Amino acid sequence: MKVLGVNAIYHDPAAALVVDGQVVAAAEEERFSRRKHGKRPLPWSAWELPELSAAWCLAEAGISPDELDAVAYSFDPALMGTPEQSGLFDDGDVMRRMYAEKAPSFLAHALPGLAEDRVRYVKHHVAHAASAGLAAPEPSNSVLVLDGRGEAHSHLAGRYVDGQLEVLAGQALPHSLGLLYEDLTDHLGFLRSSDEFKVMAMASFGKPRFVGDLAQAVRATGDGGFRTEKIDFSEFAPRLGTGDEWTQDHADLAASVQQRLEEVLLDLVRWLHARTGDRVLTLAGGTALNCVANTRIAAEGPFEEVWVQPAAGDAGTALGGALHVARALGDVTRPMPGADLGRGWSDEEIEAMLVTASIDYERPRDVADAVAEMLASNGIVAWFQGRSEYGPRALGHRSLLAHPGYEANLERMNDVKGREQFRPVAPMVLLERAPQIFSRGPIPSPYMLFVHDVAPEWRERIPTVTHVDGTARIQTVDRADEPLVARMLECFERRTGLPIVVNTSLNTAGRPMVDDPRDALECFGSAPVDLLAIGPFVVRRPKATPRPG
Repeated sequence: MKVLGVNAIYHDPAAALVVDGQVVAAAEEERFSRRKHGKRPLPWSAWELPELSAAWCLAEAGISPDELDAVAYSFDPALMGTPEQSGLFDDGDVMRRMYAEKAPSFLAHALPGLAEDRVRYVKHHVAHAASAGLAAPEPSNSVLVLDGRGEAHSHLAGRYVDGQLEVLAGQALPHSLGLLYEDLTDHLGFLRSSDEFKVMAMASFGKPRFVGDLAQAVRATGDGGFRTEKIDFSEFAPRLGTGDEWTQDHADLAASVQQRLEEVLLDLVRWLHARTGDRVLTLAGGTALNCVANTRIAAEGPFEEVWVQPAAGDAGTALGGALHVARALGDVTRPMPGADLGRGWSDEEIEAMLVTASIDYERPRDVADAVAEMLASNGIVAWFQGRSEYGPRALGHRSLLAHPGYEANLERMNDVKGREQFRPVAPMVLLERAPQIFSRGPIPSPYMLFVHDVAPEWRERIPTVTHVDGTARIQTVDRADEPLVARMLECFERRTGLPIVVNTSLNTAGRPMVDDPRDALECFGSAPVDLLAIGPFVVRRPKATPRPG
């Protein structure tokens, strides 16, 4: 069976292709359109159809639209309910329903040859659940989905046994842990449905002194659900506008909501484990991108293992919808092979682009060693290798790299990216070395979705990647999966004694992650980066020519 999955509701439009139960391609539309999260500056226009990413998925597999057995659309407008039921519906929801109802026609127009009757609606949270439960390495698992909202719910708890989902609980709107966090994001002057990770970073600078005041408003109900009553955040800290300076009260508010979120999640996880007794928990939905909460679930929850799908937000519903429909059509689905499911280029294609750009480049004997040499001398490297990652994390394919041993490099990296200075940067570390340096969080951690405590004796050695609370959001590198990245780390360790390199996404503030070679050259040309490693080639920053006096 050939099943294309599509997400085109709320934000993060994306497409994914599953052929005979195997995930072969997945990509977010923003990597093609260069509009972050698929949002345009018009009302209700977040629902961008992933035309470019869908067409690429099909081309990557050599499939034409008329060959598709089904297209999974990860939202079912028939399940939206009424305003009285949710308390949330407005003019935007009217437009959302109309858009979704016309999706078969839109898709048939975007993919000529596709029959409208091939489009199948998949409940939003079922698509989220499948993106974790069917993509995970362990086929039988409990699954927990939490986000802002689906059609009429914000949560699903269930389990997968032999590929079949049993739903055990769901929380109806307007109660939503995801919308609670979105409201706080907006109150703190950040962009809703986009900048929630900034709130998580800010929380590390605060004390949860308001958590007692939030206990009744945000609580689990003991039946697999929860309540989130309306909170006036201004009672704790004044509202911020974009770019306003935050105070300790704002950091304390972020810390308080973060802690309450973690406590409610632990209650939900314990309830689910009591019903299933499973060994493995899988997580999806935007809330599953909260790596601090994920770590508490792994460390304090009853499950032996916690697995989070790397594109856990709405982009991942394209993958989940495709897997769900493939199962319904009789395919035996297989775990996702990794996060590198996007576009890639051959060495010949990359070199042709470098020639076209009339840019000086070299082909060193070993690009990994050349990069390690630059990093050891405290240069910043743009690293563009292999297929791009699916999801919001740079995992060694589209990354900015730096030396982790200099405290000033945190400010330097945030300046390169043009973002807030309280934001942390992450380390990539050889898998076999990780347990010596990091604890508490799960290891392996290949998708950068947990935080780990940095051993006290290492904090002064790697200050760039040690957050204010003594943690780091690590990516472990298995040489069997990422041989080139592993070799670069080994070469860097030989020069510096550190098996760690700073890794943050290859983009600048407000821009989607770099995806194709043209994007990489544009980013390299506009940001203070010393070296671009693109395929087997390197491009060095020209030395500035002194101006005549």
